[in-house]
Amino acid sequence: MWKTAIDDAIAKTLKNIERFEGKFPHVSSNGTYELNENNDWTNGFWSGMLWLCYEYTQDERFRNAAHHTVTSFHQRLKDHVVLDHHDIGFLYSLSSKAQWIVEKDEAARQLTLQAADLLMNRWCEPGGYIQAWGQKGDAKEGGRIIIDCLLNLPLLYWASEQTGNSSYMEAARIQAEKSRRYLIRGDDSSYHTFFFQPETGEPIGGATHQGFTNGSTWTRGQAWGVYGFALSYRYTKESKFLEASKRLARYFLEHLPDDHVAYWDFNAPIERDTYRDSSASAIVAAGLLELLSLMEQQDPERLYFQEHLEKSMTSLVQKYATIGEEDAEGLLKHGSYYVHGGLSPDDYMIWGDYYYLEALMRLEKGIGGYWYEGKKPSSV
Repeated sequence: MWKTAIDDAIAKTLKNIERFEGKFPHVSSNGTYELNENNDWTNGFWSGMLWLCYEYTQDERFRNAAHHTVTSFHQRLKDHVVLDHHDIGFLYSLSSKAQWIVEKDEAARQLTLQAADLLMNRWCEPGGYIQAWGQKGDAKEGGRIIIDCLLNLPLLYWASEQTGNSSYMEAARIQAEKSRRYLIRGDDSSYHTFFFQPETGEPIGGATHQGFTNGSTWTRGQAWGVYGFALSYRYTKESKFLEASKRLARYFLEHLPDDHVAYWDFNAPIERDTYRDSSASAIVAAGLLELLSLMEQQDPERLYFQEHLEKSMTSLVQKYATIGEEDAEGLLKHGSYYVHGGLSPDDYMIWGDYYYLEALMRLEKGIGGYWYEGKKPSSV
C-alpha cells in the first residue's frame, strides 16, 4: 500500500514541476494550488518534496528542480525577502540543508549556516526566547512564542554540530524548554502561542491565533509539538523532551474520531460540516515515526504508538489521498489552513503533502526528512 501511494505521489510531483513553472505552491483553492514567488513561510515544503522524490527515484528531473529552489532560497536570503519571522527553519532545513545532506554541497552548507545565524538574530533577552513573528521589538508581537517553532529548532541544533558553536544548541534547548513549560497544559493539550512581557520576560498567558478559542487545542499545533519535542530529544538527549512528545502524542491519538484523522481543533463542535485537518494527522504520522525510532525496544507504549500510526496512515492513504486522481495537484484532501480567517479551510496544504510523503518514504524505504543528518530506518 505504501509503495502504491508513493508512486502516485511521485507522478503528481513530477507533473507539478511543469505546472508550477518555478513558483512555489502554498495552499489550494478549489483544487488548484495558489502559487507564489519565494516569499512565504511554506516554500521549503515544495523543495523538501523534490529532494525526497530525488532520493527515492534518482531521477535528475527532481534534482534539477530541487537545485532551482535552492538557488531561489539563496537569493531570498541575500535580499532578505519576508524573513522577519521564525520559520527560517522550515524554509532552509528542507531546501539548502536537504541539499547538503543529500549531496554534501559546501555552498548549500554555507547558505544553511547563514540561515541559522538569521534565526539566531530573533533571540530576545531578557526573556530568553525566539520571537515568533514581526521585527524585533514589535509592540504587538515582541513577546510571542508559538509551538510551530519546535520544527525550526533543528536548524540551530544542526548548526551547532556543524560549527562546534554551542550557542546555537543552547538557544534551541532553552526555546524547547520554554515551549515545554508554557505551551503544554496540565492535561497534555497545548496552547498555540504564549506571550511574555518583553522587557522582563515575565509570563503573561497562553492564546491562539488559528485555533477555536484561547483555551482550545488546535490540532496542527499539537502535531508540531509531537514531532518537534521528539527532535529536541534526538539532539539534546534530555528525557523531558521525549516525555513531552509522548504526552502530546497520547492526547492527539486519544481525541481522534473513528477514522483516525483529526478535525481542525479538538474543541471545535463536531457537526456534519466540521472541517478536518489531514495535514495535522500527516505531521503526527511523521512525528510518530521519529518518536518510535527514539524509544527503547522494551518501552510498553511502543505497540500503542505503532498501532495508531498504522491506523492513521492507512486512513490517510485510503480516504484522504488523491491516489488515482490523475489531474489532482495535491496529495492530501481536506487539510485546513486558517478556519477562522476563511483561508483554505478544506483544501490541499503543501506542508500536509510534504509530511505525508515523508512518512510514506520512511515507512517504505527508511528515507526520512531533513531535520537532521542520517537515515531513519522504519520503526514499524
